Amino acid sequence: MRRILNLMRRARQALAGLPSLPGPGRRLAWLGAAVLVALALPATAQEPVGLSPVRKDLTPKDQRRVESVTKPTADFSKPEQFELMQGGAGTSKRRVNADSFSHSSANITFEEEGTFKLGNAIFRKNWVSSPSSTQASDGLGPLFNARACQSCHLKDGRGHPPENSLDATSMFLRLAREAETAEEKAAVADHRVLNFPDPTYGSQLQDLAVPGLAGEGRMQITYQEQPVTLGDGTVVSLRKPTYAVADPAYGPLDSRITLSPRIANPMIGLGLVEQIHPADILAHADPDDSNGDGISGKAAIVRDPATGELTLGRFGWKAQAATIRQQSADALAGDIGVSSPEAPRNWGDCTEAQAECRAMPTGVQPRLGDTEAPVPVMNLVTFYSQNLAVPARRDLDKPDVLAGKKAFYEMGCVACHAPKFVTRRDAPNKAQSFQLIWPYSDFLLHDMGEGLADGQQVGDASGSEWRTQPLWGIGLTQRVNGHTFFLHDGRARNLTEAVLWHGGEAQGARDRFAAASAAERQALIKFLESL
Repeated sequence: MRRILNLMRRARQALAGLPSLPGPGRRLAWLGAAVLVALALPATAQEPVGLSPVRKDLTPKDQRRVESVTKPTADFSKPEQFELMQGGAGTSKRRVNADSFSHSSANITFEEEGTFKLGNAIFRKNWVSSPSSTQASDGLGPLFNARACQSCHLKDGRGHPPENSLDATSMFLRLAREAETAEEKAAVADHRVLNFPDPTYGSQLQDLAVPGLAGEGRMQITYQEQPVTLGDGTVVSLRKPTYAVADPAYGPLDSRITLSPRIANPMIGLGLVEQIHPADILAHADPDDSNGDGISGKAAIVRDPATGELTLGRFGWKAQAATIRQQSADALAGDIGVSSPEAPRNWGDCTEAQAECRAMPTGVQPRLGDTEAPVPVMNLVTFYSQNLAVPARRDLDKPDVLAGKKAFYEMGCVACHAPKFVTRRDAPNKAQSFQLIWPYSDFLLHDMGEGLADGQQVGDASGSEWRTQPLWGIGLTQRVNGHTFFLHDGRARNLTEAVLWHGGEAQGARDRFAAASAAERQALIKFLESL
């Protein structure tokens, strides 16, 4: 890991004499410098594949093609080539409706379509408490937040806060504290742990429980309205949330514990994100802000539980998971209480302090393995999650959408929401190989300011840092999920509020949006709605 960081610093030092290069040119020069530095390393010096700063999957010809096609545009008079197909060849061009996030990638095989449907069935099924005659679905809880993956990822889309109801199924509270002792700090620095859970309630507040057991408590939210006056005199009200745990059933939480609310993320395009080469994400990183543009994106480095190697985190609100399989396993264990080989916790998030929970029966079927969701189940869930198609763009040639795209670039939004990547040639599945995709994210951690801070450290992410969210599909949230709540806790009731909550590294872009004319702001929103 130290060698990689030194490599990146040396590459940046090589660019110190190139301050006049624009952003895109600077990134290409950075990558070129990284190549030169890498070539100077001894032949025996091999970095983990998951953190490779150089693409070795491309021929020189391929590399030139990738650099050309991913270069940010300067022409906003018409759509870019291939822009319609924002998920590459796997983009879904089916009619827009409430199922627009639930289609399979258009370029998988007929046999793979069958696997996708089986994975969909598992994703949608309700797990039941143990013991049960329905052994294939046995293993719920004992403490949980939902009975099915689909309960949180509504129609494979975005969760929401419990508006005017007690339904908090698609939103939950993460419970954690930072490292305090030298030993704990060393464990975080070595990427052996992300943070430290509550000794009684674990890493997540579970409001539901199987019969005979009490749920842990309820998430309580209060909002305070804060008016914001824009440059043209328009007043927008932002709601600032405060969180608490009501009716804690197992005693008080540790006083050091922070509460971090999280809504479920959309599932589309995950398999494509997994196949973006680490070098292309690292090329956007600038943790020391060496170019002085105020953007200090940094890579989230995590340890892959399957291999023990350091790799790039790219999934989750704080980029804490490296692979879709691990993200799925963590969700099964934390949200539903179902164990898997990747997260072999047969009592889910029950702690040793919750003796009654640990005494409950599990759904392990010895003839199938040592966990409740054995390898075949995880294979299906993972394949399904890797192959949910990104919908095609809409209205991309309309004048107001093109004007909004220009504003998106000129306001500086693309500094973090990087428009496009080309996936790796050597992807395990041909469907995700060498695809031009448009996620509008750099998949790095950025300081978003005190307004959005949750105060919770997660590995390399501080209490004010968040992964840049992909924007593809954001314009279909209302159609698919019936709401327009955005950001990690759904506090923003529309896209305008979401932009105005941006702070920290995004403060400049936010201020330019606030100072723009009403027509320019509306055009930018139209552009986002076309994604």
